[in-house]
Amino acid sequence: MSKRYRQQEEENLNIWPSFTDLMSNAFMIISLFLLLALFKSLFLKTTAEETEKSLTEIEAQVLDLQRELRAKNRELENAERRANQLNRQISSLNTKIETLLLAPPVVVIENSGDFQFDSGSARLSNALREYIRTDLVERIETITQQRDIYIVEIIGHTDGQATATGKSNLDTNLEAVARGDKPSSELNPGSNADLGLMRALEVVKELQAVQKQGRLQGIQFRAYSAAQLLLPSGEFANPSSEPDASRRRIEIRFSPLGQAETVR
Repeated sequence: MSKRYRQQEEENLNIWPSFTDLMSNAFMIISLFLLLALFKSLFLKTTAEETEKSLTEIEAQVLDLQRELRAKNRELENAERRANQLNRQISSLNTKIETLLLAPPVVVIENSGDFQFDSGSARLSNALREYIRTDLVERIETITQQRDIYIVEIIGHTDGQATATGKSNLDTNLEAVARGDKPSSELNPGSNADLGLMRALEVVKELQAVQKQGRLQGIQFRAYSAAQLLLPSGEFANPSSEPDASRRRIEIRFSPLGQAETVR
């Protein structure tokens, strides 16, 4: 074999260059994969950090929104409470206005049954006295508080029968009895006007006794007599001396305290 042929054969049998090329290529591929893995890891780490940061920011924003929502809810609840209070006040004012626009009632105590006065007398029966101290006091309190009324007028009405004595001493004793310096039994009516006034005064004195116990504060009581002049309907009565129980009564009327005007 020629020398040249042997050299060629030796070169064909030498695998190291190919192996070296193969290893070089493999190293380059592995390095590329390592770089890709490294880049992926860095990317994932960066993405995770950014995601975690974003989640933290989102959680903070959610907490802020929740706080704002709770604050708004409290404001709405407070506003609703204020609105309810205003509605109740408006309703109360409307009720009071409606009440004020209505004329106050007239309480009538009929002179009959257990509430009947003895003929020619102003003495209160036990049943009438108990009614005045309980039911009537509560009624007066309700009406005066609803309308801011300070004057309660007690008016005595009689029928047309003539009084038995016909001899009056009210001119000399009335003020003393009203002040409590003398008992009511010392009054003698000389007319139905006297008798009506005496009965009204007895009711006033009973109410004033309750007033001294702490109720009916700020209310002024006034006693008047209409004698036999007015029927229960408010019309003037026709002259009659016949007994008529329907005309005998005590009326309780309510009026605001007005300013007196003097005419000269």
